[in-house]
Amino acid sequence: MMPKLRRRSTDERTGTMTLIEHLEELRHRVVIAFIALLGGAVVGWFLYPTFINIVTHPFCDYVMSLPTDQRPPTGCDLVASGALDQFSVKLKVVFALGLFVALPVILYQLWAFIVPGLTSRERRMAVPFIASSMVLFSLGAFVAYLTLPHALDFLLGFAGDKFTNLISGGSFIGFVVVLTLAFGVSFEFPILLIFLGLAGVVSSAKLRAWRRYAIVLISVFAAVITPSSDPYSMLALMIPMLLFYEAAIIVIRLLKK
Repeated sequence: MMPKLRRRSTDERTGTMTLIEHLEELRHRVVIAFIALLGGAVVGWFLYPTFINIVTHPFCDYVMSLPTDQRPPTGCDLVASGALDQFSVKLKVVFALGLFVALPVILYQLWAFIVPGLTSRERRMAVPFIASSMVLFSLGAFVAYLTLPHALDFLLGFAGDKFTNLISGGSFIGFVVVLTLAFGVSFEFPILLIFLGLAGVVSSAKLRAWRRYAIVLISVFAAVITPSSDPYSMLALMIPMLLFYEAAIIVIRLLKK
């Protein structure tokens, strides 16, 4: 059933709901987020051709940079290795695009669910929270796209020029989608730290004291989450996250004044 838009009750606004009311509120927010995801997927269906052209451009550049005798026989075209390959690839891309399109609604539903536990000052940060989350996710996706040619050059040429690369569409698009999502989600790192700071879980002093451990953990995280594990992608993810860590320390200190 479609969820009805409703005004929040006084109990919901002041954070005095019972456990059952909290669960009902969670269900309501999840349903809205799911409907937004489906709507985003419809938009993603029409954006699919443009997306494919954009993400295959670095691969074509790589192929054209090779000597003629080393280029794959399929040229820039990706290979469908099974009857369901094209079907599964398109569905994955459509829902990945749908997630990005629906992200503002999903983030708002998350914020609306936790609002009762926040102060009035923290509630006013809803718009900056959503806007900054979108900007950071987009920035992460853009950085992932910039590192893609270097990652391809490293991975596809790693074993030498005696290999001819026949890249399947499923593996390539899956690699690009996972790489983009990994960077997009990882770039939300400062939002998480600032949220924890507002909730009183961490402070700027604690983050400064944990700096050495954070550098190690961020380095390991960047090595694990990047699907290619090539040095270009790892550095492109690790360096911004370290900068975000320092920026979060400054922002938390300013917000706590």
